[in-house]
Amino acid sequence: MTVVIREERASDVVAIHDLTVAAFSNAPHTDNTEHLIVNALRHAGALTASLVAMENEQLIGHVALSPVRILDGTSDSTTNWFGLGPVSVEPGMQGQGVGSKLVRAALKQLEVLRANGCVLLGEPEYYCRFGFSPLPGLVLPGVPIEYFQAIVLRGTPPTGTVFYHEAFQTTAV
Repeated sequence: MTVVIREERASDVVAIHDLTVAAFSNAPHTDNTEHLIVNALRHAGALTASLVAMENEQLIGHVALSPVRILDGTSDSTTNWFGLGPVSVEPGMQGQGVGSKLVRAALKQLEVLRANGCVLLGEPEYYCRFGFSPLPGLVLPGVPIEYFQAIVLRGTPPTGTVFYHEAFQTTAV
């Protein structure tokens, strides 16, 4: 399998939407708004990176990166941090390394951007292989600490409450 990772193009938008719907249709712990979140981030100009995985000219995966805010209780205490996700892989291609390639490409993109770090909400067993883990003192309200993970790319680990872009508050209609 030869998978090519590249930035999204305007011609990919519908395929990304359809792929994201399919990827999360039977996933546990979802409210099936991931496709709406990606569209809302794009519409708001808040997609720092939107990478697609292609195989034989077919879009088989997608990952989004968007800025997050970390508040320490007094002010924005940390800058240049991002949220990774959603990560979507064509259901028939899941478990074949496509998601891993997308996550690695997203982390490389963050290095190019000289990001300080990245957070995500996801399965600990999966994301620990990339260096993600819960950080003491870094919280996403209402989420069990083991599922909210971070990776520090430069600087010291932050503390505070993380706020994703308002697009993540999108609800299904």
